[in-house]
Order: sequence, then structure tokens, then C-alpha cells
Amino acid sequence: MASGLEKSPISAFKPGHSRSNSTGSSSRHSRQNSRDWEIVTDPLPSVGAPGHCVEKSGIPGICEGYLMKKRKYPLQGWHKRYFILEKGILRYSKTQQDIARGKVHGSMDVSLAVMSMNKKSRRIDLDAGQFNLYHIKAKSQEIFYIWLTKLTAHRKYKKNEAMIIHQDVLQALSAANSNALPAMASLAQRNRAMMDMVSLYNYNFFFFCKFYFLTIAYFYVPKPASVLYHAFDFLFLRFLREYPSSPSQSRQTRSRLSLAESMAEYFDANEVIVSESLSENEASDESGLSDVTTSNSEPEDGHVLIFYTPLYSYVSPTVPKNMGRRTVLPAHSADNSHIGILSILYNNIGKDLSRVSMPVALNEPVNFLQRVSEELEYSQLLDIANQIDDPYQRMVYVAVFSISGYAWASWRNRYKPFNPVLGETYESVREERGFRYVAEQVSHHPPVSACHAESENFTFWQDQRWKNKFWGKSVEIISTGMVNVTLPRYGDHYEWNKVVTCIHSVFSQQRWLEHYGDVVIKNLNSDECTCKMTFLKTIKNEVQGTVLDQAGNVVHRFGGSWHEGIFCDTLPEPQCIWKPNPQPDDYFDYYGFSSYARELNDLTPDLKPLLPPTDTRFRPDQRLLEEGKVSEADKKKDELEEKQRERRKELTKRGEEHIPRFFRKTVDEAGREVWVTNGTYWRIRENPGFANTPNLELW
Repeated sequence: MASGLEKSPISAFKPGHSRSNSTGSSSRHSRQNSRDWEIVTDPLPSVGAPGHCVEKSGIPGICEGYLMKKRKYPLQGWHKRYFILEKGILRYSKTQQDIARGKVHGSMDVSLAVMSMNKKSRRIDLDAGQFNLYHIKAKSQEIFYIWLTKLTAHRKYKKNEAMIIHQDVLQALSAANSNALPAMASLAQRNRAMMDMVSLYNYNFFFFCKFYFLTIAYFYVPKPASVLYHAFDFLFLRFLREYPSSPSQSRQTRSRLSLAESMAEYFDANEVIVSESLSENEASDESGLSDVTTSNSEPEDGHVLIFYTPLYSYVSPTVPKNMGRRTVLPAHSADNSHIGILSILYNNIGKDLSRVSMPVALNEPVNFLQRVSEELEYSQLLDIANQIDDPYQRMVYVAVFSISGYAWASWRNRYKPFNPVLGETYESVREERGFRYVAEQVSHHPPVSACHAESENFTFWQDQRWKNKFWGKSVEIISTGMVNVTLPRYGDHYEWNKVVTCIHSVFSQQRWLEHYGDVVIKNLNSDECTCKMTFLKTIKNEVQGTVLDQAGNVVHRFGGSWHEGIFCDTLPEPQCIWKPNPQPDDYFDYYGFSSYARELNDLTPDLKPLLPPTDTRFRPDQRLLEEGKVSEADKKKDELEEKQRERRKELTKRGEEHIPRFFRKTVDEAGREVWVTNGTYWRIRENPGFANTPNLELW
């Protein structure tokens, strides 16, 4: 039964035009009698002449209760779900108790959806796009009309609220300093054009208004603009009063936006300003509305709560300055369009691809030891974490650091890193970031790469056991190692797993990568809090996470896209925690490398005498590829692989095993076999120096 409301008279609802006239959702019911379906139309709030005010309507009452929801294909059938409609947002979960705990399976802004009804079958369809479709059914005509009336009222309320925000902004502009008004004339014209798009339902107009008008005025209105600045602050504070951000104030029933949509609007605000229209992908991706299978490893909520925060509140962690390192590679990316990847992979279906020799043109001029070091590009997040007293906020920054290590994948989908040979090493000393890093290939079969980084603010180490599997059209990269970080100031020791990376369309030059799976971060020295994150497979590049206390209650929620940034609205000051550094303009010409990646294989004259001869920078096939000498690199790669096989045969004959030089094998507290530093690398580097010690001859 619907509760918390009075039954509205049936006559209060007036059906709209026939569903058969719809161009949006009619195909979904082609097997049913189209005459039974009608699209619910409600008048859009109009923007009148200057001085005309949109009347602010009261907030409709909350409507909640059990309804039947159609399962998603291919499961078919119906299942009972508990729905709650509040302030224009429809959410659902399995039970009323799950709603109260914030365990939401999906949510939808009903003002953005095409709503259609079938009185005969007591059904209501809400269609807001490909990933955002609800089929719901009431058990009685009474409940059907209650929900129908309430949905209509909430849709009207949400649209009216959007118009009021628009009106408030225009009033603030009209009260601003007269010097700023001429600059707004062209913006007003653009605004009128944008208003015509409301009826398309292709974007969340309510939130778009805030970003569009506030950002324009802040960045584009010439000085003096302080009057506008304070006017917008006033409007924003009023918005927060009407939509409190504290979970205790709103029973965690605040409006939920898709992270893919809200983060795209947040991070692309400047692009929105200078573009005349929005693309469908940016505007209509209201996600997380599918049935999310709940498990202990998933965030408790199908959505992270996103609220508007002024763009000028974002303060990026200090980005270290360039220390004179190179900004371009010696040669452009190698052309691999002629390589028959199809025949190579189909001959190795189901095999571990790390054992398969590939043409060098499929590689990028870095190897896996260097690739792992890229996870420290945003090490300043750990520096910040080591200065935060609150353990829950500390966990947020550690979690976001773990996400930042995947950002490279957005640009690096055409090539793979070199596989390190056994005994190969790599060091990275980053004075501007305050850490030093060393890595070694400690095992060949199975391939295991171990690394260790240290700083005044953190220690970072991991040993990664990667498996590559080819499944016809995609390649999965599966990691079984754990990542460890310690923060010395608080004695914290964090540990987490990695997600699966999948390369899709491997036969095409339009290959793309995605990460999916669950991540659990634990503090091994304290059970005060844990973190659970999900890299969603159904929503491109989206990540959702929660920080939980000992009792399992949600303390912080955060989320966003691993290639665009992460936002947390539950901190004392809601903010964007992290955004990736901008890509160089010529990134496509240089393997998709970021500025940081371009520095990894740089071998400067002052560094050369300090490195062991096993360092990746001395690897000849990789260096030749970087210089654009692909055919020579191919020959050298074959020579190195053959030399490695001969070396392994010699060890087998003597009954010996390779002993890593800078890492040792041990067992962690969970009984897992792990590789950790033996502490000798930097000591030998300083005295007596690698040139004065025995070294492996790898090249």
C-alpha cells in the first residue's frame, strides 16, 4: 500500500495523447495493444517576460510502498520492490528497511523521463534512456491511481524548481553592477535558445541551470563581478538550506544523480559554456538505474550522492613542477595497423599471453615495471592523507589514490608495455614529489613484478602477478597481488586488491579499455573503518565507493570516473578530491603518454652512472622502439628473449634457481606468499655504487 499520503481523486489526472504517437518508447510495447498505452503529458513551466515570476509550488507529499518491477532482460518476470518518491526522485530497494539504511538499488529523476501508463494492466513506464527504464505495476487500481497522480505532481514540481533557479539567477544578474550587464546580453540570448531544449528531456536541467549560469558569470563576466559572485553565493546557500547535505537532515533521501552524468557536468563545465549544445552521451547518461546485485563487496547505495558545489571551491593538490625532464619522445608512435593480431590471438585462445611472443610494434616504449610506477603519479594524495587526523577522511584519500592509478588507461589502448625479463630492475627518484621507487622482476613463470617506494609521508609496495586471457574479442588482465600503503604519522597500514582490466575490440584500431570489479581497502592496524569500492561494468568508467565504520554504517560516499575525477560530498567541505592532469596536446602521436609517462624512460647523462646495468633504461629493444627503429627493435627483442631462455636452461642444468637481488620472499599475516624489499638497493647505490659490484648481464 502507498503510505504517507492522502488518496488523490481519480479525476485529478487527465490522460495525455495516445502512446501510439510516441517516438521514444513505443517499440518496447509493440507486442501489446498500443491503444491501451498513453504518454503522460504535463505542461512545462514557462518563462515569461521580464518581471514575470514563476509561482513556487509546494513540495508534494512523499509517496512510498511496494510495487511490482519488471526484471531486466534476460531474466524476465516481475519482482516486488519498495519504492519511495520524494522531491521528484524515485528510488527503490528490496525492502523498506533497505531504503532506511541507504541501500538503494536505483534512482531516477522522474522529471527527465517519458512517463507512459496502461490503465488496463495498471502499469506505469518511466523511460529516461537506454540504461534508465523502469517498468512498474500496481496490484490494484487504487494504488495505480495514487502513484500516477503523485508521479505527475512530482514531475511538475521538479520542472517548476528548475525554472525558479533560472529566474533567481536572472534576478541576481539584473541587480548586479551595471558594468557587468552588457556582457550578459549575449548570454541571455543563448539562455533562451537553451530553454527550448528542456522538452527533449536529454539532460538534468535542474542541475544544468546551476552549472551553466553560475559558471558563466564567474568565469566570463568582466570585472567588477564581485556583486555577481556574492549573489551566486547567496543562491547557493539558499539551495543548500532547501536541500540539506547532511544524511541526518534528510534521511539519506536526497536527490541522486548518475555519477556519469553529474561528474561529466562538473568536470566539463568550461566546455559546456563555450559549446552551443550538449551531446546525448554527456547529457542523458543517468545511470545506476538498473538492478544492482547487492553483496558485501558493493557500496551500500546504487548511487553516490552528488550535490552542486561552486566550481571555485575545488582546490587541486599542488602539482609538482617539471624538474627539467623531457616533454617529448625521440620518435612518434610505431604504426601497428599492419600487424595481424587476429591470427596471433586466435592461435593462443585461452592461453596466458605473457608466454606468447608479440611483434615489438604492439608495444609502447615502457615496460611493466615502469607502468606500475605510474601509480605514484598522484602520490600527493598520500601526502595529504598523512596530514589528516580524521581516520575516515584519511581513508577517502587513500581510496582515491588507489583509483588514480587507473587513469592512464583512458589514453593507452593501442599498445601494451614490454614484459620485463627476469632480473630486470627500474628505479625512479622524484625529488619534486618526495619519493623514490625501485622495482624488480623477481619471477618469470609465473611473472611477478615487485616494487617498493618510500617517502617521508608514506611507504608503498606491491608484488603483482598478472595473468592475461584472450576470450575471442577481448583480453582480460587479472592481477592477484595486493597493494600496500603505510602512513607513518598514524601507524596505518592499508591493503587492497586490484580490479580486472579488459581490452575490448582487440582486432580493431579503436580498442578500448575498461576496469571492473570490487575493491576492499582495509587498515590492517585498525578496524575503525574500511572502504568498499565498485568499478562498474555497466556504466563506462564509473566508480562508486563508501567508507564504513566498525558497525558497517556509511560515513563517507564518493565516486566519479576513474578517467575524469572523484568527488566526495560528505566531507566537511564537499569537493573534488582528484582530477587527472591534463594530457599534452600531442598525446596521440606519442603512444597516448601523459607528461609523467614520457619521463619514465628518460636516461640523462647525470643519471646513467648511478643506475645498475639491469635498469630498464638500458634495455636495447625498448630504446630502439622509442627511437622509432621498429625493425631493429624486433630483432633485438628476439635476441633478448632467446638469451633469457638460455640463461634459464643453464640454471636448470646446475639445479639452481634465480635469486632476486633487491627483494625477498616472505609470508604476510594472511599466509600469502609475498615479495618485499630487502633494503639493499639504495644502500648499494650510494656506496659502493653498482659499477663496483657484480651485476647480471641481461642485454
